[in-house]
Formats: sequence, structure tokens, C-alpha cells
Amino acid sequence: MALIQVKVIEGVFTAPQKRDMIERLTDVMAEIEGEQMRASIVCVVEDVKSGEWGVGGKTLTADDVKALARG
Repeated sequence: MALIQVKVIEGVFTAPQKRDMIERLTDVMAEIEGEQMRASIVCVVEDVKSGEWGVGGKTLTADDVKALARG
């Protein structure tokens, strides 16, 4: 049995992207734990409000993350 918790900044990922995360992370855990454990793998994607996430003492917003992704 596994619980996978993923926290992301609100407004960065779409609902389809979050579903993809859940599916793929579950696939990885099923590979590790064994396929028979798939039904007991729980994956939660939680949104953290933009501006309430900090790295290196500085807050990050959804716009900051999107700018980083663009390079």
C-alpha cells in the first residue's frame, strides 16, 4: 500500500496534466510494488495557492513557474 502526495502551485497544471501525473506515478509504484498492489495505491495532487510557495526564501507564483518552464 502506498500514498503518493504531490504538491503543485495552483494554476500551473491543467486537470488533464494532473490526471496524467496520477496515472504515471501509480504506474511507477505498481512496477515497484507489484501489479497486484495497484488497487491500493493512492495518489493525491494538491494545489498550493500561488504566492504561498517559497524557494530559497523567495515566494513563487504560478507566473514565475510558467516563466521558468518557458526558459
